Amino acid sequence: MVYTDILVTVRREHADRYFKNLAANRDFRVKLVTNIPDALQLVADRDKHVDALILDNGLEHAFELVNDLRQSHSRLLIIIVDEEADFAMPGQADDVSTDPFTNDDLVRRINRLMSDRRLETLRADTMPPVRDFAKKLRKAVGEIGKQQAAVSACRDLGFDYAAFYRLESLDPLQITLKAQDGPDPIKAVAPKEASPDDIMTWVATTGQSRTAAPDDELNNFPLVRKGRLGAVACAPVGTTSRYGVLVACREQPGAIAQQQVMLLELVGAQLASVISKE
Repeated sequence: MVYTDILVTVRREHADRYFKNLAANRDFRVKLVTNIPDALQLVADRDKHVDALILDNGLEHAFELVNDLRQSHSRLLIIIVDEEADFAMPGQADDVSTDPFTNDDLVRRINRLMSDRRLETLRADTMPPVRDFAKKLRKAVGEIGKQQAAVSACRDLGFDYAAFYRLESLDPLQITLKAQDGPDPIKAVAPKEASPDDIMTWVATTGQSRTAAPDDELNNFPLVRKGRLGAVACAPVGTTSRYGVLVACREQPGAIAQQQVMLLELVGAQLASVISKE
């Protein structure tokens, strides 16, 4: 069964009501916190998975949290709840509910967004770059050849540098560079192994995609953190069995759109499929 993992972040006086209403849905797995720091900790936790964040607009710094998560977790669905407003705009959130429990309004919004996300992924699978990659992948020889085809496909999607890091072991941690494509000066200094604080480790252990900018100290790609590149997106290769991660960078800061992250996930999924058969 496919569950939707939901993180509810609401004021303490509303906590029981939100938990009881959402946890009653058998398709939801609900975690609940009552402050912003705890929400950030759970979203960043490598051992946790969050599909959708339900965020109380009455919490202090809720607006800032949405802005921050839009940069660092572009694929996270965010729904604002504001029961004190007659009408509200979602801003950078994906949706807003002012009457969450009338006619299951909040549940319906969560299900619609999750359905749209899955449909969006299916539609992207028909895009020419993804279809072309599927053909090249079938022709590539051996696991190394397929890994190289994947990073070349990332370049075709508009990224300036791409790499595949193989997950050799989590205990002890060993994630090693196996294939890359991009400018020679960048390839020469790209890290050969991931460290515990790298974006590659975070994605490999959580199974979730992530983006980062130069000012992100933790869970970043070293060349982006140092300013050699402007932005990075990282996607897992494999879900139940994780084979590694795809790293794709742009030279210009803020130049990675959500659509590109989605396409990167599709490349990762196709690579995982063929690796599993090798």
